[in-house]
Amino acid sequence: MLHPHAVCDGGDLDCGSGLLLIINKSMNPLDPGQVLEIRSRERTVADDLPAWCRMVKHEFIGSEPGENTVRYFVRKGQSQSALESDLTAAKGYKWNVRVQGEKDLKAKVFARNHHFYSGQSADFSAHVDAPSAIDYFMASLASCLTVGFKAHASRRNVVVDQIELSLKGSIENILSHMEIEETGSPSIQQISGTCYVSSAADEELLKEIWQITLKKSPIYQTLKKAVEIKLTFSIVY
Repeated sequence: MLHPHAVCDGGDLDCGSGLLLIINKSMNPLDPGQVLEIRSRERTVADDLPAWCRMVKHEFIGSEPGENTVRYFVRKGQSQSALESDLTAAKGYKWNVRVQGEKDLKAKVFARNHHFYSGQSADFSAHVDAPSAIDYFMASLASCLTVGFKAHASRRNVVVDQIELSLKGSIENILSHMEIEETGSPSIQQISGTCYVSSAADEELLKEIWQITLKKSPIYQTLKKAVEIKLTFSIVY
């Protein structure tokens, strides 16, 4: 459709999960009247991007199919960019949860517009009424890496057919947590696991995306300072 002055790729991000920050950063160096091409695979962008352009006084020119993506074209308007304030707001965002004790040994967790239940940590049954805090702890790392890999891959126009991450964790001495023994620590000692990815993309590119995922993961980067984490990356053909 056009020869843009700059290009940004949002992959599978929607307008509420960081895409607008990426667009703003790419739009900021452009002069009024110049055109930014935005590539996206998220279907909701088709509705949300024109509305955002009207709000911030940019001109939404149109879209066309691209290679495994949709190309959107936006002409920069005369309005001043709110990039710095948007970035400052993003950096200062605080995640909040609220937890209420329930009957028996359960807690109800409220996180934004969702709620879920958490059970006791020292429960060794295969079937429980609610996942424990340790289950959520492990799931937090696994989901951060799984969703993060897909997001970083999508921004490079890489299709991930399937991804699965399996983790195991060990506690130094769970009996310390249960007050059965006084020695040892109730802390998590090690987390190990494997990430399995199926994709037609180049093997070296997939490995590079995995390293980027580890580097940019808030949960992984936090935990590795305190816990030994051993992860293997495996490509499935």
